Amino acid sequence: MKAIIYTQYGSPDVLHLADVNKPVPKANEVLVKIRATTVNRTDCGFLRAQPFIVRFFSGLTKPKNIILGNEFAGDVEAVGNEVKTFTVGDRVFGFSGETFGTHAEYIAARENGPIALMPAKMTYEEVAPCSEAMHYAWHDIKAAEVRNGQTVLIYGATGAIGSAAVQLVKSLGAFVTAVGNTKNMELVKSLGADEVIDYLKEDYTKINRDYDFIFDAVGKISFGACKHLLKPGGIYCSTDLGPSVQNPFFAIWTLLFGSMPGGKKVIFPLPKNSKEDLLFFKELMEAGKLHPVIDRRYPLEQTAEAFRYVETGEKTGNVVITVA
Repeated sequence: MKAIIYTQYGSPDVLHLADVNKPVPKANEVLVKIRATTVNRTDCGFLRAQPFIVRFFSGLTKPKNIILGNEFAGDVEAVGNEVKTFTVGDRVFGFSGETFGTHAEYIAARENGPIALMPAKMTYEEVAPCSEAMHYAWHDIKAAEVRNGQTVLIYGATGAIGSAAVQLVKSLGAFVTAVGNTKNMELVKSLGADEVIDYLKEDYTKINRDYDFIFDAVGKISFGACKHLLKPGGIYCSTDLGPSVQNPFFAIWTLLFGSMPGGKKVIFPLPKNSKEDLLFFKELMEAGKLHPVIDRRYPLEQTAEAFRYVETGEKTGNVVITVA
């Protein structure tokens, strides 16, 4: 099969199209013919092995898994003899966050893993970006125990995780202040944000409102910069380690002592793959309450170019790879 591979860490220049062995599904696996996948921040981090801690998962000197990509949509082409819930021809989507491997024509996925039937009336390209970003956003939102009537600030609301977070928080009935850039103000409003702030024109740290939860969806702010906006007992969470890797340490402090000095909290939950979450996303999508934002589409052969674009930090929502 065709796949985009890398055998050393580095820039997108180390990526190239190659012929590799087609996976053979085990007894409890399905073989999926991939129709669409994505390139995201996680892929870029593992491509360059940055931060260095990535190497403890991907390989110290070179990558163990030579095919990146961690979400997919496609068709079930074969099933293992123990598989009961999928049949050949099923349209499915899923998440491969532990082993990657979706920048390819095929992937083998565990039946009881994060894989589910696609939402009705949605295309492969629409559904492919419906697991990774939504997965990370939802995991942090659940950890913060966001609920109806609370106030939430989402920084980076126009990225893949941020745009998913806006919709997921609104589905819970919370008030959302979304921070993004000028060109995407109308987009963020269309996702359901109650209030929008253009960080190019306004300093979000000076707004006259306090929050139960502040979510940094792009890893570009810090607890110190926005803690004064949190209510007593309010929670800060980021998708990044933070300056000097502070966020995990602040989270440990919160865990040990109940809160940071001043009564505010920092959490840094470690996400877990879940089929139940995919089924929840599917339910919301079919109800019209959740949909991925797609910026650009590239064919599989141009995956390296997709990486270059994602690394600019300027993408809006998701970048999709189509697999012929």
